[in-house]
Amino acid sequence: MQRLKKAELIQMMIKSLESDLEGLIFAAQATHEAATNEESKPENEYDTRALEASYLAGAQSKRAQEIEEALSYCRALKVKTFSKEDPISVSALVELQSENKTQIVLLMPKGGGLTLESNGLKVKVITGQSPLGQAIQGQKLGSLITVETAKDTTDYEITDLM
Repeated sequence: MQRLKKAELIQMMIKSLESDLEGLIFAAQATHEAATNEESKPENEYDTRALEASYLAGAQSKRAQEIEEALSYCRALKVKTFSKEDPISVSALVELQSENKTQIVLLMPKGGGLTLESNGLKVKVITGQSPLGQAIQGQKLGSLITVETAKDTTDYEITDLM
């Protein structure tokens, strides 16, 4: 895990979020145009194209706000360098070993679900609201944790921390 640099990962995350936001803004503009276009007026009482487009525009607007919030957190984040004795908190880069796989996660306040790749290693961004994020917060290197999801239960050992 020493080949990974947190500052670079966070910059990659910012670029990914900016790209997502740009695409979402473009799509939201097109959806708004479709919802308000003269051709979207209902032809009869069962024609719901304009209503569906307005719902979609609202959802896109909400998602854009979420991305902007994640960007704001990422840009303002004070990246901490963790020692081997520190408890895990926001900005921790953590390596986890389960029975059959190793995974690396970056604990962030927002933006969970992204997967970043650096130096041939994949890093999953998680938040403290996720089951894994809840399980690792406050833990230390060498801790054993159990993560329960709707699908299964997995035991992990925290094998590295940056």
